[in-house]
Amino acid sequence: MFKKILVANRGEVALRVMRSAREMGIKTVAVYSQADAGSRHVEEADEAICIGPAPSNQSYLVISNIIQAALQTGAEAIHPGYGFLAENAEFAQACTDNGIKFIGPSPDAINKMGNKSVARETATAAGVPVVPGSPGAIETVDEARDFADEVGYPVLVKASAGGGGKGMRIAESEGELQKQWDAARTEALAAFGDDTVYLEKYLVRPRHIEIQILVDQNGEGVYLYERDCSVQRRHQKLIEEAPSVALSPERRKEMGEAALQLAASVDYEGAGTVECLFDQDGSFYFMEMNTRIQVEHCVTEMIVDRDIVAEQISIAYGNPLSFKQEDIAIRGHAIEFRINAEDPRKNFQPSPGRITRFAVPGGYGVRVDTYLEAGVDVPPFYDSLVAKLLVWGATREEAIARGKRALKEFHVEGIATTIDFHYAALDRPIFETGEVYTDFLEKEMGDWDVG
Repeated sequence: MFKKILVANRGEVALRVMRSAREMGIKTVAVYSQADAGSRHVEEADEAICIGPAPSNQSYLVISNIIQAALQTGAEAIHPGYGFLAENAEFAQACTDNGIKFIGPSPDAINKMGNKSVARETATAAGVPVVPGSPGAIETVDEARDFADEVGYPVLVKASAGGGGKGMRIAESEGELQKQWDAARTEALAAFGDDTVYLEKYLVRPRHIEIQILVDQNGEGVYLYERDCSVQRRHQKLIEEAPSVALSPERRKEMGEAALQLAASVDYEGAGTVECLFDQDGSFYFMEMNTRIQVEHCVTEMIVDRDIVAEQISIAYGNPLSFKQEDIAIRGHAIEFRINAEDPRKNFQPSPGRITRFAVPGGYGVRVDTYLEAGVDVPPFYDSLVAKLLVWGATREEAIARGKRALKEFHVEGIATTIDFHYAALDRPIFETGEVYTDFLEKEMGDWDVG
């Protein structure tokens, strides 16, 4: 096994990786910006290296600085976490070029799955269903209009590069197409440096369901079932649960096998997530693949009782998977609530600042992943996620009840958070029945000024 790995990230995900590494007997190296000098991931690591000023484009996104930190400390491998450089093929290649193992898939697999239009083509070739869409990038709005006329409105204009909901616009009619086309391209260029877009048929009230997979270097893979991530804001997930109440055992198996089929087509290695839209008629369509662990991987861990990060590290070292598909069974129901430093009553406006009180819930079936404590500053430079609250129950009803209890016990003062929003969401009858969909927040939570 590796003796030392560098974690190229910050906050709760850096701590998450370090915990698994420590249990495996692996020493860890933290990297940090000047704004994170006193952060807990720095304190918990065996070694720590400052890699630049507070802005991420001068620290966590500077490949050369991270590679140098790994070489300086003798780290044999780099775990990218999620966000920042986790899906950057150039970074994965730089690791390889410097004799450092990138804990993730190959640069080629990242490239094939990271560009959405290429990923669609790859999925189609692998026999995985995709939402009706343009065969590739669309160059002009006239081409977009022809496609929309063919499949019918509404259509979704989507950036080919990037993720996180950026560069996505819905055109409800031909009259809106030019405006949404321009908006999607402008946002994509600003966010990713690439204004290439393609079009998809927009599904009405679909669910967002994703399949967690693990594949070793021998090509042996397993799917760890699904997560339902339909409660989201502008394509940013807020509540995730597993398993989905919408899937039959037969559909669950079909989607899991399709995810592994797609992974095999690009010689995938490590942990990954195949994201799908699930239509009201029971059809599912490939949307994109995240070539990394995700924020919500912990939800899956709670229902399959496996450490996904530990398995990911083991695979990177060259070990075969430690279990087979028949060893994995769904145990109960889990829900994750993203606790963000945002004010839901002010259109989820970011709320950085100093934490004056931080009291986390506990008890049976409750897990909190965070880097915060009282007296810590939440900087304005990074993602607003500050904690993840996870609850488990033998049934979905029990998990919801436990979630309500845990949210009531979770106290954060000094900044605004999404805690109260989550409690209100659980109280909605449509959530209680499990009939959630991707526009749940806008359509069912309008009294929270969600915009």
